[in-house]
Amino acid sequence: MTKRKRKLRLIQISLLSIGLIFILFSYSQINNSSNEEIVSKKKQEKIKNQISNTSENNDVFYNIEYSGLDLSGNRYILKSEEALTTKENQELVYMKIVEATFYFKDDTILYIWSDNGIYNNKTLDMIFENNIKASYEKSELFAEKAEYSNSKGFLTITNKVKVIDFRGTMLADKLLFDIKKQKLNIVSFNNNKINANINLK
Repeated sequence: MTKRKRKLRLIQISLLSIGLIFILFSYSQINNSSNEEIVSKKKQEKIKNQISNTSENNDVFYNIEYSGLDLSGNRYILKSEEALTTKENQELVYMKIVEATFYFKDDTILYIWSDNGIYNNKTLDMIFENNIKASYEKSELFAEKAEYSNSKGFLTITNKVKVIDFRGTMLADKLLFDIKKQKLNIVSFNNNKINANINLK
C-alpha cells in the first residue's frame, strides 16, 4: 500500500470516527432532553388533583368580578379569586377568597372579606363564610358567617361575632344590619347578655 493510500485511509477512518462520535453525542443529548421535566412532578400531582376534584358538570373560573345595583339602589362590587358553577344550577356561584364592596347612597362604604362565599346571580343574594372581616365607618367586624338578602335589604351576621371600634369592643350572637335604614340591631340567643367593653370618653 502506497503512502498516499495509507494517508487517505487514515483520513477516512478519522472522519468516520468523528462522525460516529458526533452521532452518539447527538443521540445522548436527545435522550437527556426527553427526560427533562417540563412540568415538575409536584405541579403535575396538583393539576391531577384539581382535575379529579372538579367534575365534568362543573365550570371553574379565576379572578372573577360581579358588579351592579341592589334593590335599594346601592352599588356593589363582588370579587373572587376562584369560582365554581354547576351545570345543574348556574344561578349559584361558589367562591373562594372573596371581597365585596358596598357603596351606599350617603357616600359610606362597607367592605367585606371572607375565605368562601356563595353568590346568587339571579336574586343578587350573597353568603360569606369563614374568617369574615368587615370594615365600615372606622369599625371592624369579625365573624364566621354573613348573609346578604337583596330582597329584604338586610345583612345578617352570625357565629363568633365581634365588633371593634373607637367606642370599644362588643361580642354578640347575631347582628342585623338594615341596609335601607342603615341601622344595626344586636341579638343575643337564649337570654344571654351581650358582652361589651365600651369606652364612654
